[in-house]
Amino acid sequence: MSWKVKKRCLDLLAGEEGTVRKVWGDALTVCLVYPNGYRVGMSNLGFQTVYGLINSRPDCLCERAFLPDPADDDSRHGPLVSLESQRPLADFDIVAFSLSFENDYPNILNLLAMAGIRLESTLRGERDPLIIAGGIAVTLNPEPLADFFDLFLIGEGEALLPDFLDVATAHCRELSRRDFLVRVQTEVPGAYVPALYRVHTDPEGRILGRDPLAAGLPARIARRSVPEIDTFRTDQAITTERTEFGGMFLTEVSRGCPRGCRFCAAGFVCRPVRFRSAAALGPSIQRGLDSGKPLGLVGTAVSDHPELIPLCRSILSQGGSVAVGSLRLDRLSAEMVELLKRTGVETLALAPEAGSQRLREVIRKGITEEAIFRAVDKLVEYDMLQLRLYFMVGLPTETDGDAEAIASLVKGMEHRARLATAGQKGFRRLTLSINQFIPKPATPFQWHPLEDTNVVRRRIRALTAALRGQRAVQVTHDLPKWNYIQALLSLGDRSVGKLLLAVHRVEGNWAKAFREVNVNPDFFVHRQKEPGEVLPWDFIDHGTDRAFLADEYRKALETQDFKKP
Repeated sequence: MSWKVKKRCLDLLAGEEGTVRKVWGDALTVCLVYPNGYRVGMSNLGFQTVYGLINSRPDCLCERAFLPDPADDDSRHGPLVSLESQRPLADFDIVAFSLSFENDYPNILNLLAMAGIRLESTLRGERDPLIIAGGIAVTLNPEPLADFFDLFLIGEGEALLPDFLDVATAHCRELSRRDFLVRVQTEVPGAYVPALYRVHTDPEGRILGRDPLAAGLPARIARRSVPEIDTFRTDQAITTERTEFGGMFLTEVSRGCPRGCRFCAAGFVCRPVRFRSAAALGPSIQRGLDSGKPLGLVGTAVSDHPELIPLCRSILSQGGSVAVGSLRLDRLSAEMVELLKRTGVETLALAPEAGSQRLREVIRKGITEEAIFRAVDKLVEYDMLQLRLYFMVGLPTETDGDAEAIASLVKGMEHRARLATAGQKGFRRLTLSINQFIPKPATPFQWHPLEDTNVVRRRIRALTAALRGQRAVQVTHDLPKWNYIQALLSLGDRSVGKLLLAVHRVEGNWAKAFREVNVNPDFFVHRQKEPGEVLPWDFIDHGTDRAFLADEYRKALETQDFKKP
């Protein structure tokens, strides 16, 4: 390891508060890895929570590692080391990846290669660390990564980690690799060892079945969740300015969502909805107040929290301020807007998702145009005139007219703002974030194909052109070609691992990898799945009845007034 790498590690550590530094001894050693840069990884509350949970045990030691900066040649070409002690990852008992986003999957292989660890699990020996993963991405569907990981933990870390660490601290070093993994699979609900299961497919690639390779293994893996979140805190273990949210102190106020939007994986997989009480949040709120930073309230359904307004008022009364993510338009009461104004919020994020009322009903968003315009009236009243609006294109049953309705809705919001002030002022800035809809496992749209890239590109161009004359409006959008990759990594099975290996071999050239590997990505991305077929993730019990999801999908496709182009 070069002195430059060590200095970079020490510089990052010097800017942190709350870092845990343990002396290496007999404790189980875990390197927690985020497959993206430090700035992104340390903004992830789940990553920080797992770090704190593991280090809270005296029999465990947890350190961190991140994807080196592309300009950091010393880190990228030397052995990958942990941040805290600058030890090679191969020295740890366990290397644990926290996976939230499918687009980070190629980085996993890069990191393993930098660490000198064999990429495929079948090639590793007894002296190699166990490679495990958890997080929302693999909870939805771990199969594209099955060839590279010894073990997945399916569900919420607070529910899974104590059971897994009990087994790991007792048996990880005394049993052979396979015996330990069999023990974990049989004793830890929510654990999934892909090498212990064989998947059968027909000649076209459809899954016929899945067989356990040892006696006593569960046929299905149950997603683990914590029924009561008031019993523990989920907030920042480490504070540092060098993150996406460095100016805030993050604390989780809710999990799950009661709304049931048909496109939203978190709304289905994070069920049931759970809200932390204001009393349970007290110690976390105090930590945030002591930090002197605004409190970032995190959750899938923050605006549905039954005590949100009293909670915000309490924080303000103690001299603090509040930052929230995207709010539901139908929860934007005058009292809520007034509170946000007082706390210094300048830009408010709202998510209509679709421009037409018909399409909002297809996705079960539950927001009417009338509610949107009422929200505009309240925002104008309190002079909150900078918005970020989130929309999707490529939704099921979407037509060109539905996409054009986004421009009409935005123009209508601007007109309403000017009308409410007798033409004196409108919005200062309306930033539209346009993203392509990507079907996700365990949702009603899991059977639906991804919209063609050319169609999405054309609709985005038309939308941008329609809004070009609106001075306050700025349109941003993602790159449709990368959405194809994300859909593949989200919806694929084990064969997608061959593509990931090829992408790693050809240094990220997906087009070349597609040519070299005999796997048809369109089979997963653009094919309409049949309601009765076995999907790659069906072996996971996500807690939602498959028949219910199929019924919701049928209702979406049968929404009135839909006409095929």
